[in-house]
Amino acid sequence: MQVEVKVPQLSESVSEATLVAWHRKAGEAVKRDENLIDVETDKVVLELPSPVDGVLAKIIKADGSTVTSGEVIAVIDTAGAVAAVAPAIDPVQAAKAAAATDAPAPAPAVAAKAASPAAAKLAAEQGVDMAKLAGTGRDGRVTKSDVLAAGAAPAPAAQPAPAPAAKPAAAPASSAAGGREERRVPMSRLRARIAERLVQSQSTAAILTTFNEVNMAPVMELRNRYKERFEKEHGVKLGFMSFFVKAAVSALRRYPVVNASIDGNDIVYHGYYDVGIAVGSERGLLVPILRDADRMSIADIEKAIADFGKRAKDGKITIEELTGGTFSISNGGVFGSMLSTPIINPPQSAILGVHATKERAVVENGQVVVRPMNYLALSYDHRIIDGREAVLSLVAIKDALEDPARQLLDV
Repeated sequence: MQVEVKVPQLSESVSEATLVAWHRKAGEAVKRDENLIDVETDKVVLELPSPVDGVLAKIIKADGSTVTSGEVIAVIDTAGAVAAVAPAIDPVQAAKAAAATDAPAPAPAVAAKAASPAAAKLAAEQGVDMAKLAGTGRDGRVTKSDVLAAGAAPAPAAQPAPAPAAKPAAAPASSAAGGREERRVPMSRLRARIAERLVQSQSTAAILTTFNEVNMAPVMELRNRYKERFEKEHGVKLGFMSFFVKAAVSALRRYPVVNASIDGNDIVYHGYYDVGIAVGSERGLLVPILRDADRMSIADIEKAIADFGKRAKDGKITIEELTGGTFSISNGGVFGSMLSTPIINPPQSAILGVHATKERAVVENGQVVVRPMNYLALSYDHRIIDGREAVLSLVAIKDALEDPARQLLDV
């Protein structure tokens, strides 16, 4: 029986996707639930598993093809018959193939190996043959580190022709020592989408940023006192981001316009708090959402953030988890940033930027003391948020962090 392999249903906000790399070739056996190909949208990379056991009889859409929801990209023969045809190639490739008819027949292709989306993309960019790599990942899966190691390995040196005795041969102008190499690669869908949204945010919103500083000593003392018991009780480490989330939600409750968004000529006030957490990945910046963050405990938040970080590296964040959000938090401090002006994530109207905590000299009660200080930045859309609400909401975040007990007492 012939079974069609179709592109999975994409979300309403995603119209197209790109096929990254087939993990099996036409004529090879496949197993049910085995990942056949990675499908990249402008938000996530999806793994498309085989629906049945059988033989990959035909590949209709080759690597790099643009596809839409429900489009047939391959056919699997469940009877095991190899009725396969090679993946379609463009006219230029066909012309090259016709011109090479007198060339020796190529050696049989080595079966493609399973690889992470990042490894497959990197291998294509660097021209590394994954079939020759020994994968160090789970079940022999080729990882990005395997590709990098292969790319760094020196190629066997060619035996140079003897130079004339009278005059040494001059080094080529583009030698490795003095060359000025360039490498051109197409933007991924995610990177192109990020660029589009950032430009959209800058050109459509009246973005201003207000700053403040917060003494992190109370939060650090609380964390140091309970972190071991917390991890033992909840199975996750107690970080700082959960405190920032709780403090932000407390401020959003007091100043609802900071949690609002613009829809045409209307201001939409959200009666819920879906906080986006910016997470870096090899493919770019992702902002998965903590749904109903006001109802989540510190432990719930820490578990969700840890899960987001792990799945972002593996390309497992779903489209639904990236959709929506009423407010965002970006932590540049994990990379050492001291101060920045974060860009609003449309259609949201504000974003909190958190930075590195450093010991600084500050004045308290007329005395110079050393405190662990963190600079906070709140970028906001001045079309609906006035300076008063922006400044006061950031002060509310500062107060909640400098006195964590206020969150328990709701004062």
